[in-house]
Amino acid sequence: MSSKLVEFKDVSFRYGEEQPWVLKNCSFEIFENEWLAIIGHNGSGKSTIAKLMNGLLFPQEGEIIINGKQVNEANIWDIRKDVGMVFQNPDNQFVGTTVQDDVAFGMENRGIPRDEMIRRIDHTLAAVNMQDYRFTEPHRLSGGQKQRVAIASVLAIFPQVLILDEATAMLDPKGRKEIMQTVSNVQTSQKLSLITITHDLQEVVQADRVIVMNAGEIWEEAKPRDIFGKKDALRKIGLDVPFIGILADELKHAGIAISHEPLNHEELLEDLWTLHLKT
Repeated sequence: MSSKLVEFKDVSFRYGEEQPWVLKNCSFEIFENEWLAIIGHNGSGKSTIAKLMNGLLFPQEGEIIINGKQVNEANIWDIRKDVGMVFQNPDNQFVGTTVQDDVAFGMENRGIPRDEMIRRIDHTLAAVNMQDYRFTEPHRLSGGQKQRVAIASVLAIFPQVLILDEATAMLDPKGRKEIMQTVSNVQTSQKLSLITITHDLQEVVQADRVIVMNAGEIWEEAKPRDIFGKKDALRKIGLDVPFIGILADELKHAGIAISHEPLNHEELLEDLWTLHLKT
């Protein structure tokens, strides 16, 4: 089994002494090379988890361990070498005048030699299929292309953990699909731990494990298929069920014996085709 890379131990957080707790006694682990999805409605605490993991915030109670090091102000820069983060709006992360300059920025701050920087720029832009845009000004890119560059900029510092905090929220359906495919390819090729934070259940299909947040607490932790099987309960906590799950339920109610909870159209079609061959 892979070793633990991230640990949350009874973590609680609030944005002020008079404010309600945003997180309440949260405990979970993330393992090397694992894809973990954290989902929940707005205000459930999922984005606060991301900021705590990257040292943008610190818990009032409990502790967070990243790669054997406790997250605190004394070692925050060491933590940020291990944890990279991509936010909802990529424009907030751009600092360079060209795509190449932007990818180089984080490496320059870490004193990485020029030859190594050039090698990493080539490698990371190829990983997100943006090598043909290296001299393009970021503001000329589409939303999906900007997010690809933001991902490349983080990958260039060789993090062990990559966090995407609502990174597809501003994209159209085609852009979302492309980014999630890029993320899947990167996670496989780079062998890093990936954490995707979203309110969209359709984005968790490829994850190894899902944590569902509700009112600052862990509501459920399971594999995607098991999470998708709790449609009514998910609706009660404000999460939209993917269309494919709704369609599968309607088919079951119509007497069509779908054998399992489908995660995508391909699985549903395979089930229907198998049933057709048996009749």
